[in-house]
Amino acid sequence: MNSTANSFTQSYAPADTLLSAALAPLDWTRSVSLVVAFSLLTALAAQIVIPIGPVPITGQTFAVMLTGALLGSRLGAMAMIVYLIEGASGLPFFYGGSSGIAHLLGPTGGYLVAFPAGAFITGAFAENGWDKRFFTAVVAMAVGSIVILLAGWAWFSVLTHTPPLAAFKVSVAPHIVGDIIKILLAAAVLPTGWALLKRKASR
Repeated sequence: MNSTANSFTQSYAPADTLLSAALAPLDWTRSVSLVVAFSLLTALAAQIVIPIGPVPITGQTFAVMLTGALLGSRLGAMAMIVYLIEGASGLPFFYGGSSGIAHLLGPTGGYLVAFPAGAFITGAFAENGWDKRFFTAVVAMAVGSIVILLAGWAWFSVLTHTPPLAAFKVSVAPHIVGDIIKILLAAAVLPTGWALLKRKASR
């Protein structure tokens, strides 16, 4: 059992993220607990909804980027996969309390399906130290957010048979300012957290 847990930790624990440093050693139990906790955080963020058209603004991408940055690439992606399974299985975890597999296959499903990729990419940057400075944290999260927006845009255009430019205007453009704000807020958390952790370690 111990060898299995150690193998899991070595394979899936983040290389050097804020939470892995704060909670070290990040064993199997803690890893699973974090995956579930951040899937629930994403579900909670999904209930923050600003209806602006066929693709509402929600707090989900904020949670996705923060999850990737704090958990790292593999655990971050796993947390998003767990979140999608929870919502698809009938739990009211998608935006506005919606749920079901049909939601994943609908016009806005592209954003949801891209959540694991967005978290993985942001987490990979974080594992290489990009989360320790505000500017690089912004870049890391921006790349992850762009991946989600591109996937959502393409999915929406194909499923609704909307020309790409018209689809961009309704599925991406209204979200750009909101995503910038969410990225700045999430990125501000990381260097602050590292500074606090360093201060604590130096005492």
